[in-house]
Formats: sequence, C-alpha cells, structure tokens
Amino acid sequence: MNEEVELYMEDAKERMDKALLHLEEELGKLRAGKASPSMLKDIKLDYYGQITPLTQMANVGTADARTIVIQPWEKKMIGEIEKAILKANLGFNPVNNGEIIRIVVPELTEERRQHLSKMVKTEGENAKVAIRNIRRDTITEIKKLEKDGLSEDLSKNVQDDVQKLTDDYTSKINKIIEAKQKEIMSI
Repeated sequence: MNEEVELYMEDAKERMDKALLHLEEELGKLRAGKASPSMLKDIKLDYYGQITPLTQMANVGTADARTIVIQPWEKKMIGEIEKAILKANLGFNPVNNGEIIRIVVPELTEERRQHLSKMVKTEGENAKVAIRNIRRDTITEIKKLEKDGLSEDLSKNVQDDVQKLTDDYTSKINKIIEAKQKEIMSI
C-alpha cells in the first residue's frame, strides 16, 4: 500500500481513538449514583496564585460506594475546597469537619436517571458525528491522492477500509452508550 495512504489510515485511526477516549471521559463525569473521585477532576482553585486541580492539592478517594472523601494536604485549604465544590454546581453538599471533606452522593430520582440517559445518548451522537467527520476528511484526502496518480482500485479499497474502521468505531460507541445507560437506569 502507498505510504501516504498508510499515513492517512493511521491518522484516521488515531483521531477515532481520541474521539472514543473523549466520549469515555465525558461519560465518566456523569454520575450514576456511585461515588467516584473522577466526578471532581474538573474542579480547579487558586493555590498560591496558581489555578490548580483539586487532585493536586488533596487526596481524593471513596470511603464507600456513595461517599467521596477529600483530605487536603494543607488544612487551611479546606474552606476554599468546599467553596470550589459548591461553586462547581455538581449537586453535591460537602460536609467539612475541619480535617476532611465528605461528600455523600445522593440517590438518583427516576426523572434524573432519564435525563442522564438522554445526555449519554447525546454524547454518543456527538462522538458518532466526530467519527463520520474523520471518515469524510480521510476519504477526501484519498480522492485527492487518486487525482495525483493513486490507482482507482487502491483508492476504492482504502475507502472501503475507512468505512470498515468507521463502522467498527460506531459499534464501539454504541456498546459504551448501552453500558452507561444500563448503569444509570439500574437502581
């Protein structure tokens, strides 16, 4: 196979991997009634003049399936961390005992579960659109190569390979969405 064609195929696969990874990260932020330190990974606050992620100024872990425990390395930061969690508007009510912060993740209502399920579906559709855009871009580049002398048969075979890759990633997205929706809807 032509070297340029291989580069385009590798690039398409790499970009599709990134789209899949992004989907998994976005779905990881959606809480399904279980406590997870990743729920707080986007929280950042001022730490000695630097905007710093919460995970770099405190130990964040889970005490049980529904409780997140945050133990700051400096006790004076406890109030700031508590304010940042409230400001992030995640629907959590942090409890500060002066040493650590506990967050009890509330049970999800049926209405909230359905809303989260719709959000999962939307994120999945966004990922599928990204995959299809990558397919379109790659096929456009292959057609340009065909105009520059790439054989028609090879061009057609590569376009088929790109479509197979797209179908493969679309089915992976469907499985991820299905698993997350099942997790959200289970009580």
